[in-house]
Amino acid sequence: MSTASSISPGSLNDLPFDNRFTRELPADPNPVNSRRQVQGACYSRVLPTVVASPQIIAYSAEVAEILGLSREACESEQFAAVFGGNQQLPGMDPFAMCYGGHQFGNWAGQLGDGRAINLGEVRNQQGQHWTLQLKGAGPTPYSRTADGLAVLRSSVREFLCSEAMYHLGVPTTRALSLTLSGEKVMRDMFYDGNAAYEPGAIVCRVAPSFTRFGNFQIFAARNDDETLRRLVDFTIKNDFPHLGEPSQETYARWFEEICRTTAEMVAHWMRVGFVHGVMNTDNMSILGLTIDYGPYGWLEDYDSTWTPNTTDASGRRYRFGNQPTVAHWNLYQLANALLGVFDGPEPLEQALEMYSTHYEATIQSMMAEKLGLKEFEPTTDKDIIKELLEVLQLVETDMTIFFRQLSNIGIVNADDDADCLSPLKAAWYKPEQLIGDKLSRIANWVRSYRNRVQQDGTTEESRATKMNSVNPKYVLRNYMAVLAIEKSEQGDHSLVNELLELLRHPYDEQPGKEEFAEKRPEWARTRPGCSMLSCSS
Repeated sequence: MSTASSISPGSLNDLPFDNRFTRELPADPNPVNSRRQVQGACYSRVLPTVVASPQIIAYSAEVAEILGLSREACESEQFAAVFGGNQQLPGMDPFAMCYGGHQFGNWAGQLGDGRAINLGEVRNQQGQHWTLQLKGAGPTPYSRTADGLAVLRSSVREFLCSEAMYHLGVPTTRALSLTLSGEKVMRDMFYDGNAAYEPGAIVCRVAPSFTRFGNFQIFAARNDDETLRRLVDFTIKNDFPHLGEPSQETYARWFEEICRTTAEMVAHWMRVGFVHGVMNTDNMSILGLTIDYGPYGWLEDYDSTWTPNTTDASGRRYRFGNQPTVAHWNLYQLANALLGVFDGPEPLEQALEMYSTHYEATIQSMMAEKLGLKEFEPTTDKDIIKELLEVLQLVETDMTIFFRQLSNIGIVNADDDADCLSPLKAAWYKPEQLIGDKLSRIANWVRSYRNRVQQDGTTEESRATKMNSVNPKYVLRNYMAVLAIEKSEQGDHSLVNELLELLRHPYDEQPGKEEFAEKRPEWARTRPGCSMLSCSS
């Protein structure tokens, strides 16, 4: 690592790399970058593929600041070269991780970082470790039959959503940069035989750790308890140091924390209407962070059965309403993998039971906040929330707009049903369907809600302020990403950067940006990339 006095503050060459993962864990002894089964190793060293002409089209100034990078550094040719994969900085030690996973409920064996390459870990001025990872930087030993690349379409979505979720208050990995590679990449977007060349792109993802449930599962599946224990102890020592030195008691506290943070992450997804789309165990972070933004989607019309993933269209395993259950199932698979380091199953079973209790308490508290209530009162609020989630599906209702507009509901009851619902009219896609029993039922819910608010004795102003701090006005609606992608593919990256800035303040009014807070346009109802997506990139 260079320490020359000529290095300017905030420069790339000044990034202090401290590569614990490659220093302390067993490496793949085979240096050849060929597809294969990797045994007894946590990672394989591999370099990114050199690309034709890397060009930065967007970067997160906030993530750059976390890393200690200046604006000048982020707008330099060197930045494009490094985060396009063409240049390694002093101290980098690039590698791809070995892991397995359950995909759509079935054990898939070895998976690994098939198109992700970790450049190294940076230790910032606050003493925090941040792993820098390029997604779409070329093949690794874990790429199987794929090319290890990514296209602009999926990369724009990953870059924007990583930052959007952070500013929504959802636990997530971050994104530093979005880079055009200058290459063309062949993709069959819907696996229907219509492959075409698309612009290649690379996202630099940033997280304290990219360790997944599957990192532990692979060694358990191979009965490699020695490597499993090494990885567990390493993870506790470096990512969970507050739990103390590894021991049976520490292992129990560790798994309990994983269950707790996973429950909180999924509760946040449900709060903002996010559907991950591919909750395989290899896509679950050990830190309770949202990871791997592939065929995700935002719940626009409230439908608990909706999934954005074409691969999941028939079984709907990863539908919106099933996410808490899938997370519990995934934790159960992780618990099975960790049995090799526990003296018995009891601590794991207790933590799994705690997951359900903690999730329920967390989502109840969040729903109370969304409704502007002082706190969740079981005797009244269980029924109010249950009925709300049912009436939201009586007619096509935009979830984000409904909750945002609900803050405008006054506490004085209106006798006429239509007048009662007037403040919410912007939330319905087909307001002409608000007739008869549907109209009456929704209006009656609003009256029940008003009565509950009156019991709290909260002023309308304070209730609205509270609600608008947890109910976003702006989310990354799929059609918005599609518009940004289409412009970017034509060489105009302005909308990518405009949305990046918009989504930095999702709870603010942002005058002049109201078009992005409106319902999904009708043209986007069935448009590819708006209604459904595939795992393809």
